[in-house]
Amino acid sequence: MIQLENIQFGYVKSRPLFKELSLTMEPGHIYGLLGKNGAGKTTLLKIMSGLRFPDGGTATIMGENASLRKAEVLQNLFFLQEEMFVPHLRISEFEKSYASFYPNFSSEKFAEYLREFELEREFGYMDKLSHGQKKKVLIAFALATNTKVLIMDEPTNGLDIPSKSTFRKLMASAADESRLVIISTHQVRDLHSLIDMVAILDNGHMLLNASSFEITEKLLFDMDNMKSAEGKIFYSEESPRGNYQVKENVNHLDSSLDLELLFNAAISNKNEISNLFK
Repeated sequence: MIQLENIQFGYVKSRPLFKELSLTMEPGHIYGLLGKNGAGKTTLLKIMSGLRFPDGGTATIMGENASLRKAEVLQNLFFLQEEMFVPHLRISEFEKSYASFYPNFSSEKFAEYLREFELEREFGYMDKLSHGQKKKVLIAFALATNTKVLIMDEPTNGLDIPSKSTFRKLMASAADESRLVIISTHQVRDLHSLIDMVAILDNGHMLLNASSFEITEKLLFDMDNMKSAEGKIFYSEESPRGNYQVKENVNHLDSSLDLELLFNAAISNKNEISNLFK
């Protein structure tokens, strides 16, 4: 569905942001795109959607060159950016103006998603809403487009705790085998239960791109000495409950993926983690 091959890009030629970056993303998954501040997550999302042009390499989406931004691609792509622009329109007017760009848009689902967020079509002018309310309207609209590719950049920023719970519920219901969802986030605790594919961007290339199943097959997320003393320790973190560890899963034990611990382990042991998943 999305394929990046040897992508090169830099805002300054002497400091490339991406150096021959390659990545494949398939439908039927919710990808979590993780990386440090400044790693280029937002830029990468823009290259995928054709809003930035790579200096080298190719970016294809649904079999087409992303840079061409063909109509048949755009009507099946929705990109919810972190920097929101909302017009001086009521929610109902916004729907009337923009829904026609998406052939599979569901007005019924849009109303349902708004209700889940405790909003209505006539709630008010969008530019007068709070940051969190604006975000909820745009999330509801994004899900209602029913596009084949849905890209979200920091979607839970600005949402309160109940709204984050609603977001997870709606995302789980909207995902299916034909849809590719990509979420770039620092709020990994908010999305832990949703993400089934993890892509970690670091130093201009993909450090990791693996399923949650593959990750827990090769790594054990454990409290110190609770399950196994064997296996190389990649990361350790103290907490009031004990010492959390990420270890090589030499005994193939079951554990639950912790995205925050995974990210810290990968950044702390880049070569070893990269080689483990090759």
